[in-house]
Amino acid sequence: MRDQEPAPDHTSRRLSTKETAELLGVKPETVYAYVSRGQLSSRRDPGGRGSTFDVSEVEALARRNKRDSGGSSASGNELSVRTGLTLIDKDRYYFRGVDATELAARHSYEEVAEWLWTGTLRPGATFTAPKASVAAARRSVNALPEHSDPVDRLRVAAIAAAAVDPLRFDLSEDTVLGTARILIPTLVTALPPCAPGHRDEGPLAHRLWARLSVRIADEASLRVLDTALGLLVDHDLAASTLAVRVAASARAHPYAAVSAGLGVLEGPLHGAASGLAHRMLLDVLDEGDAAPVVADELRAGRRVPGLGHRLYPGEDPRARALFALLDEMPQAAPALAAARDVVTTAARHTPLHANVDLALAVFTVACGMGASAGETIFAVARTAGWIAHALEEYGERPLRMRPSGTYVGERPPQPLPK
Repeated sequence: MRDQEPAPDHTSRRLSTKETAELLGVKPETVYAYVSRGQLSSRRDPGGRGSTFDVSEVEALARRNKRDSGGSSASGNELSVRTGLTLIDKDRYYFRGVDATELAARHSYEEVAEWLWTGTLRPGATFTAPKASVAAARRSVNALPEHSDPVDRLRVAAIAAAAVDPLRFDLSEDTVLGTARILIPTLVTALPPCAPGHRDEGPLAHRLWARLSVRIADEASLRVLDTALGLLVDHDLAASTLAVRVAASARAHPYAAVSAGLGVLEGPLHGAASGLAHRMLLDVLDEGDAAPVVADELRAGRRVPGLGHRLYPGEDPRARALFALLDEMPQAAPALAAARDVVTTAARHTPLHANVDLALAVFTVACGMGASAGETIFAVARTAGWIAHALEEYGERPLRMRPSGTYVGERPPQPLPK
């Protein structure tokens, strides 16, 4: 009888950084991030050529990562993905642990984006697009039919900008951040201006205003727009953000990942929701009363736009922040009154709070913008969040966002069709 083979002795060998990264399915930089977060311990190689890692500790982390990245939520039917970007908790939300509404109130959109990307605040941060990127994006956007909606234009602009960027396949953090700082202003500048005489310089909110309204912007309106952009930068794993992470998991470059997000954003249950609320407010203003408008929505079997949010049992903190600023805009008073009338009227049917889509609709109606303006604001703002999630995903194991299907069709073998 053969003797039983002894169990492998993990204590006799340690893994190099390269071996650890391969076992975990991450980049070497991510291994050191695990060390800095206390998830792994390292020891200097006696030869002085780098760090080494305990085999059993690395294997335990690999098992934990696999369980966390592929596991379900407590409800058993939702995907759970680890992220260090946004926390939503008890009718408040936080960017890297900082209250998001306070951050957006005190800092520009560009500064909020930099915080989300790097965890470092860059006061006075500005985004500038190179001429080649803008020219390619504008040519492509101008070739679209006149009736094309803003998200169509943004998606085409992203693809055109990618085509002139030879570094788009470099997924290192510095290069991806450089891409983000170029892509966002390119998307804005590629949109056709609403009136001549605009200037494509200064804060991004100023440049975006010229694409949304023919009116001359006042400071209060620009403050609302800039704050709205900051509030909408990210919101955990929304449908469009999940699409971005799936693309990044397959190592699609940032332009392609953003394009994936834009494709999902067009759904009426996501980015387009503010347009529905915009049209509803115009109807209320025409009628002079929310009751018949709300009745029409319910009679048609539709939800009343701009009310309720599945993540906030109470008030949407983004709506609360925007309504406070809109109260300071005299021209917003009629649209605000219409929105409050909608909330009060709908409360007789179901007690739901206003969400950020209704607040955006008040702003776009008050400023004489089109119904699609809220969706444009949403898309431009969320691009920064999509880049942040893509960056996180590039540091994870490739293709981890690949669930298994549960086959429910006919069992094989079946005869060939005739």
